[in-house]
Amino acid sequence: MDVRKVKKLIELLEASEIAEIEISEGEESVRISRYSTAVSANTLAPNTPAPATSMPHLGTAEVPTTPPTETGKHTHEIKSPMVGTFYSGPTPGAKPFVEIGTEVMIGDTLCIIEAMKMMNQIEADSSGRIVSILVENGAPVEFGQVLFMIEA
Repeated sequence: MDVRKVKKLIELLEASEIAEIEISEGEESVRISRYSTAVSANTLAPNTPAPATSMPHLGTAEVPTTPPTETGKHTHEIKSPMVGTFYSGPTPGAKPFVEIGTEVMIGDTLCIIEAMKMMNQIEADSSGRIVSILVENGAPVEFGQVLFMIEA
């Protein structure tokens, strides 16, 4: 698929309220998703069908929050925007981006999800303190799976 076409698709996605788009051209396919402020484009290998169960409904995705805890603070879920492999740090053996108790701001990198040999940084879309990390380093993750809980 021509890179210019992919760039045009990204521009169209940014100009609309669509959360995700997938286009197939012969044996090639590209899926572009908008999550938080990050845009990810993953190209599938030829003859690789897209998993039907990982396709979300088009539209703006809202992330629910839980009711206030005993401390009166709200917790916010950070979910995986894609299927892939979860990495807590930038390289094997490196210090994790965040740990339980880490204070994060909107836009801080929380982890990396490898999908189709592309490393996608997952950023905080809420400020607060990490109260739970629900995935082990190197574990596979599914679309929509909760990765972190942030207490605001």
